Amino acid sequence: MIIIIESGATKTDWCAVAADGQIAKVKTAGMNVAVMPAEAINAILAEAFAALNPGGEKVTEAHFYAAGMIVAPGEKVPAVAVNLDKEMRKFCPDADIEYASDLLAAARSVCGHKPGIAAILGTGSNSCFFDGETITKNVRSAGFILGDEGGGARLGKLFMSDFLKGLVPEPVNTEFATEFTVDYMTVVQNVYKSAAPSKYLGEFAPWILARYDKCEYVKNLVEQNFRDFIERALSQYDLENYPVGIVGSFGFYNQQIFRKVAEGYGVKFSEIIAAPVDGLVKYHTNEN
Repeated sequence: MIIIIESGATKTDWCAVAADGQIAKVKTAGMNVAVMPAEAINAILAEAFAALNPGGEKVTEAHFYAAGMIVAPGEKVPAVAVNLDKEMRKFCPDADIEYASDLLAAARSVCGHKPGIAAILGTGSNSCFFDGETITKNVRSAGFILGDEGGGARLGKLFMSDFLKGLVPEPVNTEFATEFTVDYMTVVQNVYKSAAPSKYLGEFAPWILARYDKCEYVKNLVEQNFRDFIERALSQYDLENYPVGIVGSFGFYNQQIFRKVAEGYGVKFSEIIAAPVDGLVKYHTNEN
């Protein structure tokens, strides 16, 4: 049996491929393995393995992908995954366990074993060139303060900055102020003092996007966010010879807008998908 895990802050997607080819999937809570105590990790693993492998089939491979899972060359278990690895071994002691980044998950999912450009467009953003085996180039995301162009949090940040400076036109300005608690001190507290400022800013993105076809200001803001991603990140790859695959709910649900903006830059797309799990199953079973 092969186990594939793609873990985020809020949820974890699990997939098991049995020896006979049967596929089982389950979702659990997210795992921030850098700070989560061992007993909490164990509880999530126990829930997932019980659902995925009730018959106790031997697990031969496990692939764990997560944001921030930086693996140094020659390193088997990254420092951030030491506690996770100890707990994983309790459920699949004989498995060959791989730990890898969410960016590698995206690349393998949309590129398979072929070279191409892969990008993540979710709350944040990231991108890379994948040669079919490894990531050989990565234009750094730089996070929501210095980067994350094209992502949901960046859109929220651009809008919020304009809102606080009185640059959002009516009636959008009043509608926003009426619907949300966005007085100056509340916003500053959530952006500069909270544990999840990127998540906070990203939560405004659906409200903003709902006005894309109704307000020229919003339309320009949304398109500028995607243009910035193309110009500051994607343009540094060989767009002429390689297609771009996108992974992430923000890119997936706004792909019509993104495709329209990207057309002017000659971007060719392979796939645009919401989550990487299905592509990872194909990759690890050598179907693509």
